Amino acid sequence: MSGAGPVAVRPELADVEPYGAPQLDVPVRLNTNETAEPPPAAFLAELGAAVTDLALHRYPDREAVALRSALAAREGLDADRVWVANGSNEVLLQLLQAYGGPGRRALGLRPGYSMYPELCRTSGTALDLVALDPDGRPDLDAVAAVAAERDPSVVLLANPNNPTGALVGPDVVRSVHDAVRGLVVVDEAYVEFAPDGASVRPLLDELPRLVVSRTFSKAFRLAGLRVGYLLGPAAVMADLRRVRLPYHLDAIAQRAAELALAHEEAFLAHRAATVAERDRVAAALAALPGVVVHPSAANFLLVETPVVDLFDRLLARGVLVRDVAAAVDRPGAVRITIGTRAEDDALLGAVTAVLAADRT
Repeated sequence: MSGAGPVAVRPELADVEPYGAPQLDVPVRLNTNETAEPPPAAFLAELGAAVTDLALHRYPDREAVALRSALAAREGLDADRVWVANGSNEVLLQLLQAYGGPGRRALGLRPGYSMYPELCRTSGTALDLVALDPDGRPDLDAVAAVAAERDPSVVLLANPNNPTGALVGPDVVRSVHDAVRGLVVVDEAYVEFAPDGASVRPLLDELPRLVVSRTFSKAFRLAGLRVGYLLGPAAVMADLRRVRLPYHLDAIAQRAAELALAHEEAFLAHRAATVAERDRVAAALAALPGVVVHPSAANFLLVETPVVDLFDRLLARGVLVRDVAAAVDRPGAVRITIGTRAEDDALLGAVTAVLAADRT
């Protein structure tokens, strides 16, 4: 019918704004939890040479055998227990496509990573959220109660949590696994910044419905490449093949991730400095009047302040952070990525100035 109007989007998407942190041209950008330092120069030179040898007129290896094998060797697993995709977000979406969908439910925590509701909505998966307890830990009784009533097919946990920075811990994961019949997904995007032993990866052989998601975007400093991976049972990886797009991870990204693993020590050498800088910034912020800084095992800080429009006032001073006031139900709350020392000093100066102006 030539007179028909535009095709309507799915009703559940009609009022949804496209997801994405602001990408603004400002002097200091501390809103997306990227690593401030670029990849090692030796890696970039080697990658440039490697790209010239790739057959880019051919489709990439859709099984990403070389990359999955390298990750498997790193993790002490068989390659059929490893999956790779375009960032951990695609890994999570594929899990929801395979195990969620219409008529099924997911369970998550509040506050939690803001993409989880978006991925559930996109995949047609209903989502139930359980509030963290006053100490910022999962309320296991509430999780068990919701699980008993809703029977989630997928549980989404982040370790460390985003935006709080708190670790989940193996005891919590065991308890959640015991309370549900579905797949327990532990998203460890920031685990490389946490103390040794923080990962729940050792539980994979103990808990049959556990998978662990990771990314090259954070500690590995390759956010521009979009490579994520999943560790877990071989049967889960086989199911993800049912929903993945053909040739979903391009040849350059696969080769770059392989080289990054070969240069792992150089890539991760910044972690101690990043953690030390995080602690420096946390102490400086906590010393300011009215400011509360939450303990963090990631490369960011959740900060509460008495200034309800702190995000806008920092942006006016050329400093971009993440406004999480609505997510954590705390006016004046922001999430701050740890940047370079110069960027962090600019942030501290801007917060100090805003607080001083607010008191006058």
